[in-house]
Amino acid sequence: MARPARFTTDQFLDAAVRKAAAAGPTAVTMSAVAAEVGAPSGSAYHRFAGRTELLAQTWLRTVETFQASYLAACETVGDDPAQAARGTARQVVAWSRAHPEQVAVLLHGADAFDRAHWPEPHRRRAEAGNQRVHAALAALAAALDLRGPEAADRVTLALVDLPLALVRRHLRGGTPLPAHAEDLAEQGAAALLCGRFPSPASPAGAERAQDATSHRPVR
Repeated sequence: MARPARFTTDQFLDAAVRKAAAAGPTAVTMSAVAAEVGAPSGSAYHRFAGRTELLAQTWLRTVETFQASYLAACETVGDDPAQAARGTARQVVAWSRAHPEQVAVLLHGADAFDRAHWPEPHRRRAEAGNQRVHAALAALAAALDLRGPEAADRVTLALVDLPLALVRRHLRGGTPLPAHAEDLAEQGAAALLCGRFPSPASPAGAERAQDATSHRPVR
């Protein structure tokens, strides 16, 4: 009867996440991760074909964990797509608050984890996750009756780019996320997607823009 493995794949991936969060993806090497786990270097090679495989698995497990949480919020459109949009923006920040090391990994981007050299099955796996997110965002845009060429950019800005920019600023600055971070993410989503503020092209927006212009100091 085979003796059970002393170390699990998840232990190695947890160690890789810690190394990447602390010192960037370049710190994720087979020997460094094995040492972090307390295992001989050979143990890492029993689970990963090499460093590229380790990097791919580290990224994929992390991004898929985030996507599961993100999609759970985004796909709860139901009868209130505006609430789903606000909740999705909040979830980006809430997940990041709860998983600071994992979000540090994601903010480096897949290319920093050697995506160009991933085996084809890993590339397909990453693309499948991305496609599911894109489909969920497109469905939410349709439910919000957002049409035209800017709809996809508007939804992505509101529910991906802005919440992550808020997280990135504090993470890179070494400061904890403030208690109001989720509220700011939600307010940004509401402003862009839920008609909270009139667009500049609308009569109300034009009036507001004219009012602002009339009070602008002359330079």
